[in-house]
Amino acid sequence: MQAGVAVDVFWALTDLERSQPAVLRGRFAAALEMGEYGVVPGQRVAIIWDSSSPVEALKDLVDKIQALVGANNRVSVENVNQLSQSAHRESSFDVVLSGVVPGSTAQHSAEVLAEIARILKPGGRVLLKEPVVTESGNNSRIKTAAKLPTALTLSGLVEVKELQKEALTPEEAQSVQEHLGYQGSDLLIVQIEGRKPNFEVGSSSQLKLSFAKKPGPSGKPSVDPATAKLWMLSANDMNDEEMDLLDSDELLDSEDLKKPDPSSLRAPSCKEMGKKKACKNCTCGLAEELEQEKKSLQPKSACGNCYLGDAFRCASCPYLGMPAFKPGEKILLKENQLHDA
Repeated sequence: MQAGVAVDVFWALTDLERSQPAVLRGRFAAALEMGEYGVVPGQRVAIIWDSSSPVEALKDLVDKIQALVGANNRVSVENVNQLSQSAHRESSFDVVLSGVVPGSTAQHSAEVLAEIARILKPGGRVLLKEPVVTESGNNSRIKTAAKLPTALTLSGLVEVKELQKEALTPEEAQSVQEHLGYQGSDLLIVQIEGRKPNFEVGSSSQLKLSFAKKPGPSGKPSVDPATAKLWMLSANDMNDEEMDLLDSDELLDSEDLKKPDPSSLRAPSCKEMGKKKACKNCTCGLAEELEQEKKSLQPKSACGNCYLGDAFRCASCPYLGMPAFKPGEKILLKENQLHDA
């Protein structure tokens, strides 16, 4: 009975297809496209187009996806050159379709791919099509088939895989010549997908790490009994007549027992070592001696009028600002005055 029902349904569909072939073929093609794009009802979808996308084909794709996901502003259409200037927040879309408009030859730069990864939700999916060349040439605008998956991976996407690779149609080849200025015949159209990781960019999580060492099977390392006995000395071993022990005093000779001369133990002073400057941690007294000489050193007057006062002193006189004094009187200058002089 189930077989009869299946036959009746088949002939009913056949009659309906004969009466409305265009409608059924359109719906069947739309169902295939939705299954290919991986769009399900309720998702938020972003469609990215470029100047090479035919207007009618873009409108048809938007209408089909809008009918599937719902009419509550779940489909956004953005130009590839204006995507970075859009006001979309992070993690806004479940699916991003770029370059999938029939006839489109969109090129995805690193900035565009990074922006796509930003607006995708964690775990979201991106599907894009892009013309590529089989070998790298002088045209830097078109990627090679090997560099396209790498570009998606560097933008932060994971599970990047190539779904389809086929030759360009005559219309697509003409569009590449018009919009990209490429005249070569080694072009292919590649369909590739990737997913955003299941976490947001910049998120953090505490890692539980354990660095405890695992004990051995017995809890303690095994020791060779012969090795352990080698380093053990018991009281019986000390009384053993065959045990040859050495007296530590016998290891010293007459020179070792002599009392050393105190002068030989004194460290040489800085002067004895021929140094003109004291050491950093001087203990021989040279540092104090040099400091005393520095304080007692007084500059000599070049003009002989220093003792008369500022009115008779030179412009570079170290006694400027000091009161007059008697000739021969000892005057102590400050440290900064000595440097200035």
